[in-house]
Amino acid sequence: MPLYLREAHVKELLTPADAVEAVEGCFARLARGAVENRPRLRLGLREGLLHVMAAADLELGVAGVKTYAGFREGARFVVPLFAADRPELLALVEADRLGQLRTGAASAVAARHLARAGARTLGVIGTGWQAESQVDCIRAALPGIERVVAYSRNPERLADFCRRLDCEPGEYNRDAAEQDVVVTITTSRDPVLRGEWLRPGALVCAAGANRIESRELDNAVLERATFVCCDSREQAMIEAGDLVEPVERGVLDWLEVHELAEVVGGETIGRQHDDDIVVFKSLGIAAEDLAVAARVLQRARERGLGTDL
Repeated sequence: MPLYLREAHVKELLTPADAVEAVEGCFARLARGAVENRPRLRLGLREGLLHVMAAADLELGVAGVKTYAGFREGARFVVPLFAADRPELLALVEADRLGQLRTGAASAVAARHLARAGARTLGVIGTGWQAESQVDCIRAALPGIERVVAYSRNPERLADFCRRLDCEPGEYNRDAAEQDVVVTITTSRDPVLRGEWLRPGALVCAAGANRIESRELDNAVLERATFVCCDSREQAMIEAGDLVEPVERGVLDWLEVHELAEVVGGETIGRQHDDDIVVFKSLGIAAEDLAVAARVLQRARERGLGTDL
């Protein structure tokens, strides 16, 4: 009998460390060819969009979609989770918190595998709801992080974010950019990070923009990078303005863009030297959502939570 898991269940059952472990396992299975993933589709609604993302993880034993309807006033997210070997609906999982944590976990997995050895500082440009899980998950993946510098154009939001997440406020976005790991997690359509600000050895996790017309990184970031990767090259070609525009301008070539699964699976060495600047472009893929939803379902079964459908 399938379980219905509400947002309250996800919040209770899923920790940042759980999400990081689930997403890291997802990338390992992608590297082994055990996962089939499809890019996001967007369908027009009345003043909104319906988003649909699908994947099948045969090794994990699940298949399904994450779908959400987004409007100016907000969005609702859900993951129907199916068995991969029989016609059975396993669970229906509300997925707002789930998606927040999987987005932070993707950056955290990149940080675990691509940050320079001994990374101690984290900079976050953007202090919205999604930024919270970036800090929590990267701290879970890199326990050596000692200092977090955050920046927002909104002073009140910045002060509240720093108070709740034990961060230092930056006066300018450059203050956050001059750290060992730099996360951009904004809704900006124009670059918020300049390559000239990056210190040698920085890892950039660009996680905010997933529309072709939006960018968080300027071309100098890509020009300085010795290694560029993403969660899905196929999806990046459709959604990642941070990569598509530099490719069109000759700053980057798609042959130079790897997938994080190659690094996690040991096929590719991402960072060659401590001073390398490395870029991870995160878009959020369905395979990550299924892996985290499966972890939530496992925890729910262990604790007897959820509503039978």
